[in-house]
Amino acid sequence: MFDNIEFANPQFFWLLLLLPLAIAWYLFKRRQELASLRISSIQGFTVKSLASKLRPLLFVLRLLALAAVITALARPQTEDISTRTKTTKGIDIVMAIDVSSSMLARDLKPNRLSALKEVAASFIKKRPNDRIGLVGYAGESYTKTPITSDKSIVLAALREITYGELEDGTAIGMGLATSVNRLKESKAISKVIILLTDGVNNSGFIEPNTAADLAVEFGIKTYTIGLGTNGNALSPIAYNRDGSFRYGMRQVEIDEKLLKEIAQATGGKYFRATDNEKLEEIYDEINKLEKTEIEEFKYYKYEEKFRPLIFLAGLLLLVEWGLRNSLFKSFI
Repeated sequence: MFDNIEFANPQFFWLLLLLPLAIAWYLFKRRQELASLRISSIQGFTVKSLASKLRPLLFVLRLLALAAVITALARPQTEDISTRTKTTKGIDIVMAIDVSSSMLARDLKPNRLSALKEVAASFIKKRPNDRIGLVGYAGESYTKTPITSDKSIVLAALREITYGELEDGTAIGMGLATSVNRLKESKAISKVIILLTDGVNNSGFIEPNTAADLAVEFGIKTYTIGLGTNGNALSPIAYNRDGSFRYGMRQVEIDEKLLKEIAQATGGKYFRATDNEKLEEIYDEINKLEKTEIEEFKYYKYEEKFRPLIFLAGLLLLVEWGLRNSLFKSFI
């Protein structure tokens, strides 16, 4: 009954100060009611009565009843809170991922593509209220997953992304254009593309600047990420006889000028990720920049607990009245 009790009107507890005043008044009146008689001997007058000794019990019962009423006036109650959230400004996001052979370079651990997939998965899990889609591109581009609110589908598709699904190359314009196509019909309050590449545009029939103009036309913000260390990186340079890649040191070339232009034109921002930690920091920053507005509703359900106290006070007064008019009647 008394677990998690709160009081709606705690100011009524000040009335408890009446209790010591009532006790003082009772002691004063009791002393006034006692008469004195001087005699040489009290032999024959001594009366040992249990009722006379228990007479103060009547006053105690009244005090307890008063304390119960005061506590009831303070309105003890329990509170049950239920919370509901409503997404008021959702965001649609397409992640455009470079899946060319250079993404197998090992300047990030274990390689660029694997590092990206791990960080991107963490980003997706942090966006529970947004719709997310995936686009892969190399020499051409394709939609891996249309924008959806089902994160399990997006995460499963992200795990499946691998090199070899497309002709090799880096078609930045194609990847961006496909991403724009996925978002152009979106009714979301905010539409965002996160485009990642580790090279320069060398494939495709759509120029990156043309794709950026399309993004501007449809109000789509684009964050661009250049992935790769400064200098040389251990990268695929040829095929072995068994079809596996032969690795060697190769200069990292990223068209940062182009990526900055795309980001600036669309209202986004350009980032450079030179290692795993920096890549993770970039996605964390984008996560902070693109906030989804959530409206929270709290519903309070109160259960009043004063009724048992009123019942207790009434019972105490009833007992006091019964004792006063029976057991203690001759002493009043």
